[in-house]
Amino acid sequence: MAIIRTGRADLHTHTTASDGMQRPADNVAAAKAKGLSAIAITDHDTVDGIDEAMEAGERHGIEVVPGVEISTVADGIDIHILGYYVNWRDPDWREKLKRLITLREQRNDMILAKLNELGMAITLEDVEEEARLQGKDSGSMGRPHIAAVLIKKGHVGTMQEAFDRYLAQGAAAYANPPRLHPFEALDWIREAGGTSVIAHPGLYGNDELVRAIIAQGAQGIEVFHSDHDEAAEARYARLAAEHGLIVTGGSDFHGERQGVIFHGDIGSRTVDAAVLNQLNPAWRNGN
Repeated sequence: MAIIRTGRADLHTHTTASDGMQRPADNVAAAKAKGLSAIAITDHDTVDGIDEAMEAGERHGIEVVPGVEISTVADGIDIHILGYYVNWRDPDWREKLKRLITLREQRNDMILAKLNELGMAITLEDVEEEARLQGKDSGSMGRPHIAAVLIKKGHVGTMQEAFDRYLAQGAAAYANPPRLHPFEALDWIREAGGTSVIAHPGLYGNDELVRAIIAQGAQGIEVFHSDHDEAAEARYARLAAEHGLIVTGGSDFHGERQGVIFHGDIGSRTVDAAVLNQLNPAWRNGN
């Protein structure tokens, strides 16, 4: 029998386990302070923050949804696939994620090489030190950590400038080594006992690709996201209805840098907590 849930849920947040600024327990405490009933921890290519978040959830009376955001590439476009209720303690699942961390490290090396070619002397040690200062203790470093070093060394003034000039797709130091395909990510999530959701589809500029991922078996789509406007939300809500997909939403909270919250604050985008019954395979199947 499905559990009856009330309240709101933010189903997309990041922590120091990947490239977020707050510890998992802090995200949970923030969810409590904002009156949410549930929060998902969806770090990039790692599940290392989930246990801490679960413990905090018990203390605060907040339901924590175990998740992950898998980095993939299709047609040269970065595509992120969210996985909910994966068996995060499974050794095989964790070993697969380690392979993605290796690819992320390769990407970081490529970005740093390009930045050095452009005359910016930034080392991996610089980025590692920045990550430590930000409270990162596990998982994978990402572009936000490189951006922070660019700011400290005076090459750019803001995080946004760092991405616009050097780190975003098409920018001067952007790098995209061969990575997992989104179709493979769907398989991985299914094999780990989870539910797959296409993250922030409005950021890809390619709805045909989004439709192809749906056709391959994606079970949900992130309609509500901090970078979606009302038109995008309406478009993806229609797409969800057309294909019978689970509708999710979340802030994509990464923390605050230079007084700016990326992408949105916890609780700024939410869905009814009842959607958790759809996302959890056991409850969805009536077990």
